[in-house]
Amino acid sequence: MMLEQQQNPNETSCDPSRRQFINQASRGLMAMGVAGGLLGVVDNAEARPGEAASSLWPQGTGPTDVQLPEIHAKTEPKGGGVPNPQPVDQRVGYAVVGLGHLTLEEILPALSESKKSKLVALVSGSPDKMQKIARQYGIKPDNCYSYETYDKLKDNKEVEVIYIVLPNSMHMEYTVRGAKAGKHILCEKPMANSAKECEKMIEACEKAGKKLMIAYRIQYEPMNRKVQELVRSKAYGKTKMIEAMNCQNQGDPNQWRQKKALAGGGALPDVGLYCLNTVRFLLGEEPSEVTAQLYSTPGDPRFREVEENVTFTLRFPSGVLANCATGYGSYNAKRYRVYGETGWIQMDPAFSYHGLKLERANADPEGNESKAAVSIGEKNQFALEMDHFSECVKANKQPYTPGEEGLQDQRIMEAIYQSAREGGKPVKLPSVAKQDAFRGSPPVASK
Repeated sequence: MMLEQQQNPNETSCDPSRRQFINQASRGLMAMGVAGGLLGVVDNAEARPGEAASSLWPQGTGPTDVQLPEIHAKTEPKGGGVPNPQPVDQRVGYAVVGLGHLTLEEILPALSESKKSKLVALVSGSPDKMQKIARQYGIKPDNCYSYETYDKLKDNKEVEVIYIVLPNSMHMEYTVRGAKAGKHILCEKPMANSAKECEKMIEACEKAGKKLMIAYRIQYEPMNRKVQELVRSKAYGKTKMIEAMNCQNQGDPNQWRQKKALAGGGALPDVGLYCLNTVRFLLGEEPSEVTAQLYSTPGDPRFREVEENVTFTLRFPSGVLANCATGYGSYNAKRYRVYGETGWIQMDPAFSYHGLKLERANADPEGNESKAAVSIGEKNQFALEMDHFSECVKANKQPYTPGEEGLQDQRIMEAIYQSAREGGKPVKLPSVAKQDAFRGSPPVASK
């Protein structure tokens, strides 16, 4: 969703591999009859000296996961373990469309951490910048496309998925064109600028027989998934209320986010969407009614076309009330708290790319309160969501956050705007009885 900006190079090391070093050293040690034992200790049964890896495992065959023996006492903190990515030739190839802040700062580095996904192509309207990024990430010149040559992706067999990271108003066009090119589509949120556009995107992918997933990274992030588990298991009794806030202070009034034709709205579709979607994700049910208010500071050039602040309340059939607030002109805040009968669960920050924190508090039958941080190792949220989509592509499964999930959010946001226009009047929403009605196959827990 970001406009294009330059990023620092991400270069790889050219040092000899550890295997090469050990194999070279072993040739001298063999004369002393100790090479085999030394290699066994150092690398836990590496290949025999001088034997090429390809003679043991021809390309595309044999096991790839590596397990290392535990070297620390059980009392020591556990590390992240061996990543064990899939072999490069088995990973799903991605073309990323748009080289702005989000792409360069988060998505491309995440593809380098992905286990099931890989970057194979770029699409940009800035040839000079694209050439630099292509050199940084080893992308062939033939795999660099302009917006005009975008449709030629249909002839590139390396590309299986197109990841669209463009201003919101462009999501529909590039999703439809990408589906016609025969590619699966991962699209940034919000899905589009209207429910009608969302419907056209879903229809285009269905007609082409291709999958469509919306990039709701929070639904794949481990801490937020832990909160979902606690909420749905009623760890602190029934959920009664939820508070959620996502605010930031926008700068340049001329950026695309301040243009209604490009963004579709202001704080609500950009950052308020996190509050809306996360509450729905945690509860697994759909709101039956919304009320809302909008306010923009008079004379502020940033808010000539789009709203600054939005507060909205979601009423759910179970009785849960979710009070949400979002803004474009106040200091950064990205948090939520779930209130249960016997305790609360809090994420602060909850929606950031890094550094998320999870806390909980509850009371025993005597009323003694205890608070504690819940420690869960940080994972790259973008890598997790892309690897889930790659798994769905390979296994022919419905993504956890398909186009229908994005369409539902868009319909609710349109009801929020309607309520605000009507002075905060409640707006009824269609009844949805099924839990997780708009979601597909749950993501597999990352090891």
